[in-house]
This record gives sequence, structure tokens and C-alpha cells, in this order.
Amino acid sequence: MKALKYLLVKEYKQMFRNYLLPIIFVLLPVAMMNVVPRIATQEVKNLNMAVIDCDHSTLSARLVQKMSASEYFNLYSVCNNYEQAYDLLQRGDVDFIVTIENEFEPNLYRTGGAEVMVTVNAVNGMKGGLGNSYLTQIIMQYASELSAENGATTKRPVNVEPRYLFNPEIDYKPYMVPALMAMTLILLVGFLPALNVVGEKERGTIEQINVTPVGRIEFILSKMIPYWSVGIFIVAFSMFLAWKIHGVVPVGSVPLIFLFNIVYIFVISSLGLVVSNYSDNMRQAAIVMYFFIIIFILTSGLISPLSSMPDWAKEATRLNPLRYIITAMREIYLKGSTFSQLITQFGPLCLYGVVASVWAVVSFQKNN
Repeated sequence: MKALKYLLVKEYKQMFRNYLLPIIFVLLPVAMMNVVPRIATQEVKNLNMAVIDCDHSTLSARLVQKMSASEYFNLYSVCNNYEQAYDLLQRGDVDFIVTIENEFEPNLYRTGGAEVMVTVNAVNGMKGGLGNSYLTQIIMQYASELSAENGATTKRPVNVEPRYLFNPEIDYKPYMVPALMAMTLILLVGFLPALNVVGEKERGTIEQINVTPVGRIEFILSKMIPYWSVGIFIVAFSMFLAWKIHGVVPVGSVPLIFLFNIVYIFVISSLGLVVSNYSDNMRQAAIVMYFFIIIFILTSGLISPLSSMPDWAKEATRLNPLRYIITAMREIYLKGSTFSQLITQFGPLCLYGVVASVWAVVSFQKNN
């Protein structure tokens, strides 16, 4: 028992000797119990909507007002034609286009039926499907109010015709598979190099390197380049598996996929090196990496749509490199987006890479 007591005291001292671990012991439960339920929600809200009112009547204006008054939708723009609204949908500014047909009001009074077409951005099948369901309910409720007011005998005076773009089958696999590629990279190209460098630190190899002509930059590159090449292989292999297993192939440019992932690989490997520079042992590095991976996943849009998060959480996601690569991969795979359309994702990813790499080199020289 004395030996056990001695070992327990030793283990607790070792555990709390590192100032990061007690902080994580407190922050992780706070994040899981308080923050996660607020941001990792399957409910879709704040969906942007463009409206094309071809009728310009009193009844069509009432319908627009009722849709925009919902807590689920924001009236982003009233467009003059479908081309203008589609451009907003293609850029990701809106999630839905509601087209109210010409002669909407006369058709309701004359024939007892009118058409409303809903065009859905179905890149996120769950978001598109739920959003269309909410929108249909609002329109049907409006139709019931009109029937009650006018004593109409038809049970469905307004017919909703949905049109799903980019993912017509509302299949979740084409939406998730590109994001899972990015997750695989962060585990293998971000996590493992960090543990590798810490392992060298534990074995005393870094101290030996310091007294040789080998420079620290060369040492860092010797650790990173093999994992960079592995990362490029993982991208190609994952694309092959997505095609063979799920039948998911990119609509857009394959070289563009590799360009984004090369930058992303550089970012996450630099972040892994930063973690290793501030870690004394592999266990500590693993715990810190695990903590940040959870945060990255929850604030990346992998689980919950970014539009459904609170405003403060949306702003926090701008610091997450996983957000940019997941968005870019989904846009290329499902929409066939071009480089010019994805510059808002590429720019922050490159900036993140510059900051992370400089931080990694400076902290390595300071702490090793």
C-alpha cells in the first residue's frame, strides 16, 4: 500500500505539473455541457431567402411578408428575375429562391389554385430538406388562411413545387464525404507529426541535433515533408474510395481540390508543430490535440450548419481552418465552384498557413 500511495502521489504531481492539463480539465466539460448544445444543433434557422414576385399583387405581398416573418427565414433579397436570384444562390448568399408565379392572385380567385416554385440549395441535404419542409408549412398555412377568408372549397389553393439543386436526391453522403476527407487529414497529418516531434524531444534527439551542423529549419522540414507527401496520397486515395464505395465524384476541378488540400495540409501540420513545441511529453500533446480537434469539429459546419449557430459562434468559426477546407470541398464536389468563387475560402486558409508556420518556427527555436 505504501508503494501505491507513493505512485499515486507521483502521478498526481506529474499530472498537475503541466499547467495546460488542469485548464483543459475545466474547459472541456464547460465546452461540452454549455457551448456544444448551443452550436451543435440539428435545427436549421436563419436561412436566407430570395423572392421573385412575378405577380406584384396584394396576396403575393402578404405571402412574402408571412415567409419573412418566420424565425427560420431571412428575406435576403427581392429579385427581378431568376438569373439574379440564381447568382445569389450560386455564391451561397441565399439558401432558397421562392418564385411566385405571374397571375398568382387572379388564379387563386379564378381557378382556386396557384403555383409557388421553391428552388433549394441542396448541398447540405438535411438543411435543404428541413428548410423546404418549413417553407412548405408556412405557405400551406397561408393557403389555409386564404381558404378560410374566401370560403374556398379547394383544400390546396397554393401548390408548392420544390426544385433541388446540386444534390437532387437529397443524399447525405455527397455532403459528408468531402468533409470527412478533411477530418482524416487533421488526424493523420496534424496529429501524428506533433506526436513524432514530441517523441524526439522525449528521446533527447533534439538536444543532439542542436550540437550538430544540422539547422533547425532542416530538422523541421525533415519531420514535415514525409507527412505532407502522405497527406497528398490520402487525398487521392480518399477520392478513389469515395468514388468506388459511394459513387461520389467531384463536379468541379480535381486540381483545385489538390490545391486547397495542399494549403490545408501545410496549415494543420504547422499547428501540430506548434502544439508539440509547447508539450513536454506525448501524453500532454495528445490531450491538447484532442481538445482542439473537438473544437475544430464543432465549429466547422461538419455537424451543424453555420447559419444555425449563434452570432458569436459564427464569428468564432472564422478562426477555424477546418471551416474553410470543408466549405471549399463541398462547393467543389457538389456545385463545381471555381477558384474565383472560392477565393473567400482560399485567402483565409493561406493567411492561416502563414501565421501558423511562423508561429511554429519561432516557438520551435524558443522552446527546443
